[in-house]
Amino acid sequence: MSARLRWLLAAALLLVVAVPLTILFLRTHERVTRVETLPPQGEARYNPLYVLGQALRADGVETRARPRLDLTAMALQPHDTVVLLQDSAALPPPTARALLDWVDRGGHLIVRTPPIPPAELDANGPLLDMLGVDSTTQGSQCAPFDVADNPDHIEFCRGRRFDVGPPDGTRITHQWGDDTHGQVFARLRRGAGTVDVLADLDFMLNAAAIGGGGFDPTSGVDGLHDKAHRDLTRYVLAPNYGKGTVWLVYGTRPPSLWQRVFQDGWPVWVPLLLALLGWLWLRAQRMGSLLPSPTMERRSLLEHVRASGEHLLRYGRAPLLYDAVREAFLNRLRRRAPTAAALGGDAQIHAIATLLQWSHDRVRTALQPPAAHDVAGLRDRIRLLIQMRNLL
Repeated sequence: MSARLRWLLAAALLLVVAVPLTILFLRTHERVTRVETLPPQGEARYNPLYVLGQALRADGVETRARPRLDLTAMALQPHDTVVLLQDSAALPPPTARALLDWVDRGGHLIVRTPPIPPAELDANGPLLDMLGVDSTTQGSQCAPFDVADNPDHIEFCRGRRFDVGPPDGTRITHQWGDDTHGQVFARLRRGAGTVDVLADLDFMLNAAAIGGGGFDPTSGVDGLHDKAHRDLTRYVLAPNYGKGTVWLVYGTRPPSLWQRVFQDGWPVWVPLLLALLGWLWLRAQRMGSLLPSPTMERRSLLEHVRASGEHLLRYGRAPLLYDAVREAFLNRLRRRAPTAAALGGDAQIHAIATLLQWSHDRVRTALQPPAAHDVAGLRDRIRLLIQMRNLL
């Protein structure tokens, strides 16, 4: 078969298989477009006013965001605007007084009532006290906000309503609420500036606020996405809009390194933690009561001496045993009878026999080495030497 024919057969086989599979795929599958909303990243994760800041910058308004109110670093100028999402009850009296002095010079302050529940139920904070705002006796209730597209629209469901009794030099130019449930919005004219007090600022947030003044970055609710919220935001920002810098004090801090590691790094640290716990479990001692150590096999000194003698006797080293016992006898003889020890030959045998009152033949037998393989003679001579040593 030629190469050209082989290629033609391969192509025909491919068409026979590929065409039915393609038709089957097109009949059983359908192209679908789906939009996935990703969680916020970067500053949008911890700044509830991030979308508001981006919208203002797109509109040509100079906007700066800060986590906390810092008058020294901010260096506020007349015609600036401060959106204070931070809990105003936590401001110290000197800071609140300096902030109102800036308002007197032409600043625009937007502040909310303390979030529910506050740290202290009977505390307004020094800033609201200086403005004559009392929010400790009013509860939380939604207020209707009529718009053309949605006449049943409601706002300010999460904040505390308040009463306003402005001090001398401060007057109310606009307020929204009723005498029964309290006010949800009040615009106060103070010197050359303006203070807007609101029950909450949820309509400005880029994520739904939660209890305690925080927000849920995963809720996907964009406060400025609603047209009514945008209209209300424009109205609140109107007094100094476009004249100065808008400062967005969002009152939250970026997540710490450990928080980021715990929340975002769990695919790494969870397996490592499990591996560590597994290794510790393998290295740990057996659970339960401690068992006594097994008894070690021990020998007495006499058993060691007997075993050593049997070892030497087994390997033909019997003369060493006899020499050791004979030397022990002679050492004691030198200490107890040095005269007999100094002698030699038959004279020494006679002296030892006289000292021990033994027969000469018995002493001579004990002092003469046995034959190399005479085990019985070795044992008899060692026995005699031990007896002679004990009698000295």
